[in-house]
Amino acid sequence: MRIFIHGLESSSQGFKGKYFKQNFPDMIVPDFVGSLEQRMQKLRDILDNKDEIIIVGSSYGGLMATLYAMEQKDKVKRLILLAPAINYLKDALEKLHIDEQVIEIPTWIYHGKRDDVIPLQEVMPVAKRVFSELSFNVVDDDHYLHKTFINIPWKSLLE
Repeated sequence: MRIFIHGLESSSQGFKGKYFKQNFPDMIVPDFVGSLEQRMQKLRDILDNKDEIIIVGSSYGGLMATLYAMEQKDKVKRLILLAPAINYLKDALEKLHIDEQVIEIPTWIYHGKRDDVIPLQEVMPVAKRVFSELSFNVVDDDHYLHKTFINIPWKSLLE
């Protein structure tokens, strides 16, 4: 079971959402709006009674994917996080009353060194602390991963 979680100001109709719908038609690509609590509740509702979940989370969606994995670690098979907003993890954990824990799930992060929205230097220390099975890929790109996204090995990551 695969799901894509878009960023804060994006939607299922953004480039990444459309890419996944076209290339992986069985992937769930929902829209999320509202507060973090509302978005997380919708995510929980969508993934209720699912397991072996592969989550792709972009920016704020990467933060949501991380929070969900901390809550439901037994249900998540793999995380692929694109410029994840995990620099806001501490605040989000407090808001949702979740204790921080190490995530022992295979995780791939792709983050641009020219990201001016979610600074790489704020994300890397959090990622190294939180993910025990981490492949952190620093790429020559911006926050949206305009040059990198298409070249990520999606077929192998999503199988």
